[in-house]
Amino acid sequence: MRMKPVPDIVVGRLPLYLRALGQMKAEGNTVTSSHELARRLGISSAQIRKDLSQFGEFGKQGTGYNIAFLQEQIQRILGVDRTWDVAVVGIGDLGRALAHYAGFLQRGFQICALYDNDPAKIGQKVRDLTIQSMDVMGVDIRRKNIRIAMLAVPLSFAQEVADELIKAGVVAILNYAPTSIKAPEGVRVQQIDPALHLQHMTYYIKPD
Repeated sequence: MRMKPVPDIVVGRLPLYLRALGQMKAEGNTVTSSHELARRLGISSAQIRKDLSQFGEFGKQGTGYNIAFLQEQIQRILGVDRTWDVAVVGIGDLGRALAHYAGFLQRGFQICALYDNDPAKIGQKVRDLTIQSMDVMGVDIRRKNIRIAMLAVPLSFAQEVADELIKAGVVAILNYAPTSIKAPEGVRVQQIDPALHLQHMTYYIKPD
């Protein structure tokens, strides 16, 4: 029997549940409920139960969810019960900030390679990593079997660099360049443009 595909919007909520569970665990809690998750996340408890039921039964009515167990199950579903190597391309202010951010490792991602096309940056150290030239990027990514990349290059280069990453075997790109990236089927691209979110919010702000 063929499994029904899980809607992407449901998959997108799973990291929110995982983050909330991690916070609860850090607070010393061992059990939670869909109502408590709903209160923390602003998502209805019915929606949370419906989302989780797409992947199995993880709790019992009247007793709730064991936090550690549910956390482990969602990590497994999302594939973050392991650590993924990640490349950062474009080592300007944003790229350096991404390379320095320690929170990635705690959530299943390790920055393991940095690339830039500025001769003044190539050879510099960021943490314990050396910035390498984009000329060697494709070969290096293949050799290291890196499948995830963060793109922090100017918009005029974004598509060209993304194409090279995809040719090298990258199948997931987190794009910080303020432009949409085209990718073939089987390659996931997530767009992170802070200005878009700011523009969304200013719609709701009344002028003085």
